[in-house]
Amino acid sequence: MELLLAVMIGTLTATGVYLLLRARTFPVVMGLTLLGYAVNLFLFVSGRLVVGEPPVIGASENPSDPLPQALVLTAIVIGFGMIAFVVVLALRARGELHSDHVDGHGEDH
Repeated sequence: MELLLAVMIGTLTATGVYLLLRARTFPVVMGLTLLGYAVNLFLFVSGRLVVGEPPVIGASENPSDPLPQALVLTAIVIGFGMIAFVVVLALRARGELHSDHVDGHGEDH
């Protein structure tokens, strides 16, 4: 299970970085989203993987930590706000510059 989660986090991070290096705005936004998902998954996994046990301290001998779960919920809200802001910023840049390249120039420059 840990190997699967490590591979998933690595894949999300690598794909996010790859998309961040593209020259168009939509792949950059998707790369930011995937990096956010990778960070959220990493934070969630840092609270220990306990299968079949309640996530409440004192209810069992080996409970999971509720703090990373709270951090993930906060990170989801912050990530959604960030993605919404970047999408509006990209739409504004597209409208003013008439190009969806991240540097503002088309392919002819």
